[in-house]
Parts: sequence; structure tokens; C-alpha cells
Amino acid sequence: MDQEKLNYGSDYKVIPATSITDGVGIEVLPDLYCYNVQIVNIAFVGNKNDNEFILIDAGMPNTADRIIREAEERFGVNCRPKAVILTHGHFDHVGAVIEIVEHWNVPVFAHQLEIPYLTGEKRYPDPDPTVEGGIIAKVSPLFPIEPINLGTYVKPLPSDGSVPEMPEFKWIHTPGHTPGHISLFREKDRALIVGDAFVTVKQENLYDVLTQEQEISGPPRYLTPDWNSSWASVKKLAALHPSVAVTGHGLPMAGEALKENLTKLAADFDKLAIPDFGKFVENNNKH
Repeated sequence: MDQEKLNYGSDYKVIPATSITDGVGIEVLPDLYCYNVQIVNIAFVGNKNDNEFILIDAGMPNTADRIIREAEERFGVNCRPKAVILTHGHFDHVGAVIEIVEHWNVPVFAHQLEIPYLTGEKRYPDPDPTVEGGIIAKVSPLFPIEPINLGTYVKPLPSDGSVPEMPEFKWIHTPGHTPGHISLFREKDRALIVGDAFVTVKQENLYDVLTQEQEISGPPRYLTPDWNSSWASVKKLAALHPSVAVTGHGLPMAGEALKENLTKLAADFDKLAIPDFGKFVENNNKH
């Protein structure tokens, strides 16, 4: 594989954002480990000390050493991921992916509609600093949106819903936040890895991001261009009746709290998630 073609977008940079859960790892299930990198979660799927695992998403820019160290801490120094699965291609979910694939020489999988954002062909829409919300929305124009280029390392997920190297999981197309956004679901224990289809912290609000105050919420408002699709995606996920959810932002949620909050979010998404104003709202009906 030609590593010379791999590059981040021209606006790639370290984002100095953090939260009180930065560096905290939570064993949600024996084979599902959620690790917080600054303000975003990645997930390791695999049993502790197995040496092999699957990495879901790739954290913030310039955090590859931290992610690799955490993997070695959990799975042993000779560990290696069998694959990297991306829920989507936003900067805080692919921030260390190039260093990770070069270190471990591992394939990356994403939805077919997300591939252009991962091969240098398409850029995401500019974030909306005018959207209803807090200070994070106001500074969102600083976030990288140029496409990265993973070259031949990145491949589309199989169209049948199966997930490479994760035979018990299915991927579910959950667009809205991005065109090719996916979530991952395992039927046997109803475990859900959500990405940003919904989150468990108000990502626009600086205080909530810093403190990780738990509250189920729609996808981050400043980077969600299609609210109608987002609502349909949340309804689709609520219908799965997950027992536990690992989200891209915020602490994992489980049991009755997850059931009640996700049911409410699906029913009242227009009131709870869709902002009252912002450039992405103008093309979406709140009905």
C-alpha cells in the first residue's frame, strides 16, 4: 500500500479541548471498552488480553500515541487491531487514524457514502456558529473539515450489513449528522455503538462538555446538516431497544435510563434536538 498518499486535510490541527473524563476508560461489557480522548469516545471491541481487537473510531488529532498505549494496556504489548471501523469521518473521529493504520498496518472500513470524505474527494459543510446552543458552537469554525486521504487503506462496509472482523455485530445506516454515518448493534445482548447519531452530553454547551453532565441529546448541532434524516435515524435506533449505548460524546448509558431517554428523544426530537435557528435548520421542517 502506498503510504505516501495518506494525509490529513490542510486545516488539520490539534484542538485544545478537554473534559473531566479525558483519559478515563470504562468497561461497559467484558468485550466492550469505552475510552475518552479529550472530548470524544473511541471503543475497543474484544476481550481483555486477547491480543486482537477492533477499534471503533480514532479520536482527536495528535492522540495516536495515547490510543496505542491504551490498547497495549488492555490487550497486551503485542496487540493489534484486526480492523478500524469508522462511524463517520469528522475530525474528532478520525484524528489519529493515519498514525494508527501505519503503526499497525490495519484496514479501515466506513459506509460507502462516507468514503469520499476519507479519500480526499469531498469536504464536509462548514460548521454553523450561528446555531442555537453554547460556546462550542460559536468556536466550531475552528474545527477541521477538509477531507483526509486514507488511500487504499479505507474500504466500504459490506452492503449486507455485516461488519468485517465483528461477526456478531451489524452496521446500521444512521445518516443526518453525515451522509454515511453508521451505528453498530449486537442482537444477542442489544449492545449499541452509536457514533454521533445521538450523544449523552449537550455537545454545544461548554460546561456540559467539561463536566460530562449526562443528558441524552441529538447529534452535535453545529455539524449536523440534515435534521430530518437525523430524526429518522434516532427512531431507527430506539426501535432496537438497546440495553447499553456507547456514544461518541458523553458517558455510556444503560438500562432503564437509556430506554426512557432514548424513547423520549425519538418521540420529541423536534423539541429536544432540532435547534430553533441556524443555517442547517432552514432546509428542515420541524414536523
